[in-house]
Amino acid sequence: MPEWTFLTNYALILGRITSEPYATALELANAVGITERAARKIIADLLAHGYITKKREGRRNQYRINPNLPLRHPSHKETAVGELLKVLHPEQQKNLETQTIESAK
Repeated sequence: MPEWTFLTNYALILGRITSEPYATALELANAVGITERAARKIIADLLAHGYITKKREGRRNQYRINPNLPLRHPSHKETAVGELLKVLHPEQQKNLETQTIESAK
């Protein structure tokens, strides 16, 4: 039986996108330990709900996070996803703040 973790694959993928905005679905899947198909589904869900945007650059996509959206669980609606990502990836705090300014425009 696999070990359990506190964070879902959605949070792990979002965290990896924070650190690696040009990562492919396969790279994200390998980093998180899931299949590429599962990673693509998570990316599609995050795109559909506005948590990330995608911009084609050459042969790759660049993903950007909308850190202003709330966490999805009803008990955490008051917390923005960016706040969680700042805790998980403090080295990316400046990048998240820039994305907050740009998404507010």
